[in-house]
Amino acid sequence: MIEVYQKENVICVEGTIESFGRKVFVYLVDGMLVDTGAEKLQKELIRFYKEHPMDLVTLTHSHEDHTGTAAWIQEHLNIPIYLHHKSIPLCEQPGNYPEYRKQTWGGRKAFRALPLPETIRSRTQEWTVIETPGHADDHVSFLNEKTGQLFSGDLFVAPKTKVIMDSESIPLIMASLRKLLKYDFDSLFCSHSGYFENGREMIEKKLQNLEKLTLKVQSMNREGLSVEEIKQKIFPLDYPIIGFSENQWDSRHVVTSIIEGEHQ
Repeated sequence: MIEVYQKENVICVEGTIESFGRKVFVYLVDGMLVDTGAEKLQKELIRFYKEHPMDLVTLTHSHEDHTGTAAWIQEHLNIPIYLHHKSIPLCEQPGNYPEYRKQTWGGRKAFRALPLPETIRSRTQEWTVIETPGHADDHVSFLNEKTGQLFSGDLFVAPKTKVIMDSESIPLIMASLRKLLKYDFDSLFCSHSGYFENGREMIEKKLQNLEKLTLKVQSMNREGLSVEEIKQKIFPLDYPIIGFSENQWDSRHVVTSIIEGEHQ
């Protein structure tokens, strides 16, 4: 199901995959759609698209919960879709990813995208495209430097990090958070946790937590503790997504990415 409401001048579409209790957001601002949500929400999102005219789509990255209805938009609305140039060839083919992700979010049909420029214009506003890898190597954030609004994709999600995918990098996430903090912004629109009026404070909080976590992992590693021992001390709980994803998501990846980052 979806819930539609407005924060500042942004239409927020909060989608919930009821069988899994997972949320994903789509945003519409000044005729620009940020991300296209999951294919499992397509029926509800189509109704929204038909009721809300838009001029273009910008994608924070190519994961299926952000690109799930892009093919429908391309076929039926015939508006340009912009994506990081790294993932354009990938998205020209149907999505290929583990079964648990298909169960959660649905499929992702092939679509054609244009490369994101350094800045992109909506109807009346200009958005700075900021490369923010870490969650994905094609991840970007969109910032309106005049209004101080930031669309952060999956870079923020939550102040505390407990599990990550095996492809993610804590050091890169921290570098991207520091990059964002060089800009002037106030509000934050996250693709999984929604709107934060105190967006800058939330980004700072996440960075501080990751810095503390990094020091803790590095200290234990120097003491000779194994990855598994460090994981058990810092993350003793067995989160459901670990088993569900067959360890593609795991607290262990938090530890290993920090240790590997120290030696790079």
